[in-house]
Amino acid sequence: MQQANNTYSIVMMVFLASTIQEVLEPIQEVIDEQAEALKQLVARFYAEPITPALVLEFEQALGEIGRETSRRILEIVLNRCDPESAEDAPHDVTFEAGGYRRLNQKTRNAHVDSTFGRITLWRRGYRYWHRGEKEPTIFPLELILGLWEGATPLLASQIGRMMAETGATQQRVLEQLKERFGVSLSVARLRAITEALSTAMEEYREEYQVAKLLELLEKAYRSPGRYKPVFSVGRDGINMPVERGGGYLQGAVATVSVSDRRGRRLGTVYLAHAPEPYQTTLTEQLTALIQACLQAWCCERGRPMPRLCYVTDAGETECGYYAKVLTRLADPRGNGQRLHWYRIIDFYHASQRLTVLGEALFGPGAEASSWARRMRKILKEEPNGVSRVLHSAAAFRSRYGVQPGREAEFALAYNYLRSRSRHMNYAEFRRLRMPIGSGVTEAACKTVFTERLKLSGMGWSLEGAQVILTLRVILLSGVWDGVYAAVLKGRNPVNLRTYANVTSDQPPIAA
Repeated sequence: MQQANNTYSIVMMVFLASTIQEVLEPIQEVIDEQAEALKQLVARFYAEPITPALVLEFEQALGEIGRETSRRILEIVLNRCDPESAEDAPHDVTFEAGGYRRLNQKTRNAHVDSTFGRITLWRRGYRYWHRGEKEPTIFPLELILGLWEGATPLLASQIGRMMAETGATQQRVLEQLKERFGVSLSVARLRAITEALSTAMEEYREEYQVAKLLELLEKAYRSPGRYKPVFSVGRDGINMPVERGGGYLQGAVATVSVSDRRGRRLGTVYLAHAPEPYQTTLTEQLTALIQACLQAWCCERGRPMPRLCYVTDAGETECGYYAKVLTRLADPRGNGQRLHWYRIIDFYHASQRLTVLGEALFGPGAEASSWARRMRKILKEEPNGVSRVLHSAAAFRSRYGVQPGREAEFALAYNYLRSRSRHMNYAEFRRLRMPIGSGVTEAACKTVFTERLKLSGMGWSLEGAQVILTLRVILLSGVWDGVYAAVLKGRNPVNLRTYANVTSDQPPIAA
């Protein structure tokens, strides 16, 4: 198949460069018309006593004129991107390995929405060469404009952000679109745009989260202080409501944070996944993110390995990830060794066991609280603090026994501390300026899931929840703009090309 060297958009650019004056003339007419409207608005403002209510009305009217002016100019400019005369448009084009022939008459798309409101787009279609095969007609203009279900790129980005925001609901987003942009969408169209965005942005999420972490590591190594910067990983589970009376299932969230040489957290990127057996996808995403970041940092940039730590509670999944995945990760520098991780059990979860021990030994009250308070300080601040705590608890049990009916509680709490004592060297962790609490991950459960997916009356399909979670972690990680720019670049239809040397008598055979 012989093709022209230029993409469709480049061919159109050459044509449009010669007609720019024709575009500027109707634009000037709009500007002149709206200028007159502005003059009348100002005159009316000065003709009445100035009050707060009048200022409010004046400002609203200014905004409406500005939005309407922009809407009309956008409509003029976009409609002139497709030549009026069919003869000025390519006769045939190829797209995704298929050939298409020009339809001479333009048709109307009356439902193109922008941040200025709705416009009507007149575009020329191209029909598949072989009419017996049911391929949809394509509209090159819509492809090169990058519309998402009829929404302009800027509006689509705004919709995605709004759907990912804290406290968002479908109804609230629809109301905001109407209020802010004068756009009325159906629920089905809102969902279609959101789903398409989520799918497209997930493709670039890891790349830009890695770039964010590298930026944080650079900042950490430039920071003042005597300690190594810390690369901290955490994960946790959280229940979320499932639709149609499905109750609650456990989703999962993960965090990767960087702390500077003084132990101050500089930033965090987030991962989240809807309920899934064994949290397999989150494990894969988290592992890939860690490996990609350390590979880029140590091998591609030749920088020293930061101090690595994994801070979680002692849940089965959390512990399993450390034992089965993190401890087996190879050092990316190719030295034949495995990465060294500091495993840290969350101090808050450990200190809860001290309260249980105190009440099992002394019964609820001041004595139990006093003992637990002293033990928390020892556990947190003294070397081998967990050993001293266990020794104290065992000594009191030996001397005075355990409160009736509290033997099982005592044993569970005691064994929790004893079996994990090597991960509770909090004095040493604090000396190295590493986090001893999983607060950033616990907070992520709230910010990622609760504040968006667990609002009153909500119930989710697993697929629908994941659409929102993907957008939400991109937004909360602070990489939305970079990811969306990459998405738009990837949507640029470079494979939409004009077809050379095609006669109208004999349609070519599609490759």
